[in-house]
Amino acid sequence: MNAGWLWNGLPGPLMAACLEAAAAAPSVHNSQPWRFRPHPDGVEILADRSRQVDLIDPDGRELAISVGTALFNLRVAMLAHGRVPMTRLTPEPDEPDLLARVAVGAPVEADDTVRLLARAVAHRRTNRRPFADLPVPPEVLDELAAAARTEHGQLAVVDPLVRESMVALIGNAEDRRRVDPAYWAELERWTRERPGRLDGVPPQAFGPWPVPRSVPVRDFGLVWPARRRRVAEFEPDPVLAVLYTAGDALRDWLRAGQALQRVLLTATVRGLATTLMTQPLEFPELRDLFGDRHDGQRAQAIVRIGYGPLCPPVPRRALADLLDPAPMGVAGVG
Repeated sequence: MNAGWLWNGLPGPLMAACLEAAAAAPSVHNSQPWRFRPHPDGVEILADRSRQVDLIDPDGRELAISVGTALFNLRVAMLAHGRVPMTRLTPEPDEPDLLARVAVGAPVEADDTVRLLARAVAHRRTNRRPFADLPVPPEVLDELAAAARTEHGQLAVVDPLVRESMVALIGNAEDRRRVDPAYWAELERWTRERPGRLDGVPPQAFGPWPVPRSVPVRDFGLVWPARRRRVAEFEPDPVLAVLYTAGDALRDWLRAGQALQRVLLTATVRGLATTLMTQPLEFPELRDLFGDRHDGQRAQAIVRIGYGPLCPPVPRRALADLLDPAPMGVAGVG
């Protein structure tokens, strides 16, 4: 294979660039629960169970969705670099942590959509700040829904008539977490500052306190009440959308991650900000309120969409720390 992709079992410059794009994907609590293992034809993506956020994600559903977002970024980056990504989900039943294998396929010329999505990878942010009180054009919401369908997902914008009930449900889930000491301990793990930390949610990404609580974003500053955070008025009528998949198995979670990331990157291309607000989906009895198990449609993510201010990126681990096993001599590729 071309040395730009793999060389002596290590990522070449092109593959390294694609893996860095994959590592820029969003993940639950910025846990970055993925590992990359080069193989003769491409790369394998594995779950890093040591980074599972156990309390809110005991089944690993959000971990798998996170890996799915990284997989989508990898696919887009490979296309942008002129190769077809040939993807297999859960290719080895005897290796449950191996979630996807991506081979470097035939040469291809990237189209405009691919180029736009690839450029958006570096600019996408999870934005927990107030959004402007402006409507999102229906044609843009339709484009986001089409993006989800392309990846076997369904994005349903919440009807304004039931939006207040949805916000109340999200707030109820957030309140239930706030009184759980185990949740505080888990949140502390992912928000504690330490020199050189390259994962978790840093203070600059917490966002202000919403008053009144029209938008109950997850409060990552809960454990650190003494830190200065301003109070801000959020938009009164947030645009919310729910991402569904046709099933609820591991493969569906990986597809949900890919659909979610295509939605988030498409929103970024269109100048939109996004926030994940999935607190009620972490309680089985509340998640059941979002879909009918008889038709197989299951809610996988809730996304807030709007026009928001710029916000800083959160840290990312170096590529050398993500390779499995981390070979000698790759420190320079990050």
